[in-house]
Amino acid sequence: MSRKCLSVDGLLLLDKPQGMTSNQALQAAKRLLNACKGGHTGSLDPIATGLLPLTFGEATKVSRFLFDADKRYWTVFRLGVSTATYDAEGEVTATRDVAVTRGQVERALKPFSGEIEQVPPMYSAIKREGRALYHLARAGVEVERAPRKVRIHEIRLLGLERDRLELEIACSKGTYIRSLAHDLGAALGCGAHVAELRRTAVGDLGIEQAVRLDTLGQQPTQEARERLLLPMDAMLRGMPDVHLTPLAAHYLRQGQPVSMQHGRAPGWVRIYEGEDRFLGMGQVLDDGRVAPRRLVAGARKL
Repeated sequence: MSRKCLSVDGLLLLDKPQGMTSNQALQAAKRLLNACKGGHTGSLDPIATGLLPLTFGEATKVSRFLFDADKRYWTVFRLGVSTATYDAEGEVTATRDVAVTRGQVERALKPFSGEIEQVPPMYSAIKREGRALYHLARAGVEVERAPRKVRIHEIRLLGLERDRLELEIACSKGTYIRSLAHDLGAALGCGAHVAELRRTAVGDLGIEQAVRLDTLGQQPTQEARERLLLPMDAMLRGMPDVHLTPLAAHYLRQGQPVSMQHGRAPGWVRIYEGEDRFLGMGQVLDDGRVAPRRLVAGARKL
């Protein structure tokens, strides 16, 4: 007989294992926490490991703000082998000899820095007439994909040993590291695919804070498992904050824009009652008041 799920609120920084989809990892963590409600904030391919922020309960209300966050990856591209999925899980489509130098790689990487246009891979979750592209790809159908603008903030060459190219990449949301491997392989004339991929940061959140599923499962009690969660506003700490008096907070909860003690520029802000009671997200209006947008049940500040 299954246990009744619990109201669990907070953020879990999961170190996703290889071979699991993001949804499988979420469901496993949700079961271990016995949580009623949970979600993830941007998927990782099954081949990838690393940072997968999971939100539970009230934290799901503000999880959208992590979708737009920049990402950082450590990766290994295997040169000389092209695959259908642009990673190690796909069928090999071509092999070529590899005879590239570090200098050639560094020169080939330069056009991939800054804002670039990237064609998503066919094996992706992007929808075409209601169907994910990977469903079409598995059926042997290839369709034209419109290029997307993404930004590569930094791409560092960590090592090159024969056909093994090691890189660290900081990029905007929506960047496909698999497409980057494919396009770099084409630029080098030998082809390439992602052999290893690990996400090390999402916005201000780093892999050093992450928890493995087995660590979560080894906790002796429900309380001990919940202690591994971060406060829900941990995912928002890069955004400006606003602190309201109890009276102003009361009217904000009624849906009314309220005045602030200290001015903020127009835009999204974290809202607190007093010093540490997190109320949710709001927007500072042109007249200097703050309006409620995504309010949550109170939680404590970091």
